[in-house]
Amino acid sequence: MARIFLEPSNSTHRQYEALRAYFVDHFPSTEVARRFGYTPGSFRVLCHQLRQDPKREFFLPPQKGPQVAPQSEPLRDQIIALRKQNFSIYDISRILKETGHPLSPVGVSLILKEEGFARLPRRRDEERMEGHRPEMAEVADVRQLDLSPRHLHTQFGGLFLFLPYLAQIPLERMLQEVGFPGTKMIPALQAVLSLLGLKLFGSARHSHVMSYVMDEGLPLFAGLNAIAKRAFLTEYSSRIDSTSYPPLMRRWFDAVGRLGLQWGTSFDLDFHTIPFHGEDALMQKHYVSKRSRRQKGILAFLAHDGVKKVFCYANGQLRKETQNDEILRFVAFWKERTGHLPEELIFDSRLTTYAHLDKLNQRGIAFITLRRRSEKMIHGIHQEPLSAWRRIELRGVSRVYKTPRILDQKIELEGYHGELRQIAVKDLGHEEPTILITN
Repeated sequence: MARIFLEPSNSTHRQYEALRAYFVDHFPSTEVARRFGYTPGSFRVLCHQLRQDPKREFFLPPQKGPQVAPQSEPLRDQIIALRKQNFSIYDISRILKETGHPLSPVGVSLILKEEGFARLPRRRDEERMEGHRPEMAEVADVRQLDLSPRHLHTQFGGLFLFLPYLAQIPLERMLQEVGFPGTKMIPALQAVLSLLGLKLFGSARHSHVMSYVMDEGLPLFAGLNAIAKRAFLTEYSSRIDSTSYPPLMRRWFDAVGRLGLQWGTSFDLDFHTIPFHGEDALMQKHYVSKRSRRQKGILAFLAHDGVKKVFCYANGQLRKETQNDEILRFVAFWKERTGHLPEELIFDSRLTTYAHLDKLNQRGIAFITLRRRSEKMIHGIHQEPLSAWRRIELRGVSRVYKTPRILDQKIELEGYHGELRQIAVKDLGHEEPTILITN
């Protein structure tokens, strides 16, 4: 019987025993990870998640209440009789509801399964019971667009606030010049506006468009009689030549700049790995932060305007040997398109090198970045007296740890001329302090 408790039988039990061994029995994390089959990194993530949610429930209370549905028993004979007439579970559920005895299709299927009935074979529409049928949406075709005056209800009304700006941008001509693909039914402009409308509305994925196929607002914004379906939208990007993106980005940037919109001065920079699951031998491996590992993928560089909250630069054709230089290419791009350098850059420690930080400093660009930790660095920080640390309060942030301690120091780094300001931050919910450097 002791083996039941000592040998975890599922992932939750294993997590509980591993965390108990670390936090209660004070075993080293590496030993606990090896003992319970975790990698050291994944076990650190597990400990971090527990610190973020210390009230996590490992032992769920038993469910109470009846385990059967007694209200379905009086209907059993009627359900069996209807099934013998080849009615589906949905037909039977609808008939029972009409007779004042509502029962879900799941409840009907459970009774039929207990009685030994097999599933009905697929039937044609004319063989099905008369009733409400799904309404088929129109096929997207720009030639069938109806612009006659009418009233309509839509949840996409906010999209039309962007039309005055889009009307001033020659988007159709821009797409033709860079060679974006299109068809007679869905030209390039309508395809891009469909994708743009979904993104402005906030849909997470193109596949979610099927929830809106009956809404007239989205296709009207895109200039179509009906919105393009999921298959077209998800495959459209794969039909675009990758060389078309840079010239389109330059044309779009110039066109938006002529609208008089103000650009921000602070930018968030980061790499993003798009996982690749094929067999391409030339594909490099890059770090995927969500999975805490390196895997084959396409490395993309993104620049996000921290003030206006929009993406203003992207490059999805990076290689390992050139990724450190991308921050300088962004600075050159911004200088070329706007006539001035960015004022502030915020990025991760993996983005560039200390030598490039020196180039940014020489150009008068302020930056804030994380610094990679080393054992020697952490040991030196822990040796600092408590009086060297200062407690601060983070305002306007939605996080649990709002009063961290900081250690403010001046340091010098190889490849960087001059001093840098290093800020070590404790009490943020991590085991080790977070290290920031800035000029």
